[in-house]
Amino acid sequence: MINVVIVDDDSFIRESLKVLVGLDPDIAVVGAAGDGNEALALLQSLPQTDVVLMDIRMPNCSGVEGTRLVKETYPNISVLMLTTFDDDEYIIEALRNGASGYLLKNIPPDRIIQGIKTVHEGNMLIHPDIARKMAGFLQPASRTEAAQGRPLESFGLTKAELAVVASIAEGLTNKEIAAKLFLSEGTVKNYITDILSKLGLRDRTQIAIFYLKKQQEK
Repeated sequence: MINVVIVDDDSFIRESLKVLVGLDPDIAVVGAAGDGNEALALLQSLPQTDVVLMDIRMPNCSGVEGTRLVKETYPNISVLMLTTFDDDEYIIEALRNGASGYLLKNIPPDRIIQGIKTVHEGNMLIHPDIARKMAGFLQPASRTEAAQGRPLESFGLTKAELAVVASIAEGLTNKEIAAKLFLSEGTVKNYITDILSKLGLRDRTQIAIFYLKKQQEK
């Protein structure tokens, strides 16, 4: 069972999402909050939360700041943003703060449910266009200076690992990478663990940024 907390300042949207998401037998909506501060306080009172479905634009404490608060306190919780088409800057800041991806508010309920399951499995939901924008001005949190000017191949990655890195930058899930490269999902997960270690990065988002920055350096 995936325990989900919904965060949105619009009570109608919040309650609607609780009903729609809660219809899936694999998901339990364990709480709801009206902004980032409320979400953090709520998480402190809950025994376990796996995914936070977070609106971006909220008064008092936005989803961008709320993501930072949640990830600093509960790094194992996945945060999935709800946004609109014109929120690029907010999306990038939320991803920079540790969000696992984003969904558009106008998508069907089944896509929201699938998105929750995707980030819960450790995958990310980032459109390649957003990843490229991030690569233009963001840098990974570690090894930044030492990595500048070095080709990606110099970090000791195998051909298979390089293929996985490129696929992550395309926004593919572990399942999609496995199918593309004719690997098992378990093997893909093992590759990603090794890639993170070799590159000194924290998560899939940083892998995507790192790869795209290296492509720009060529």
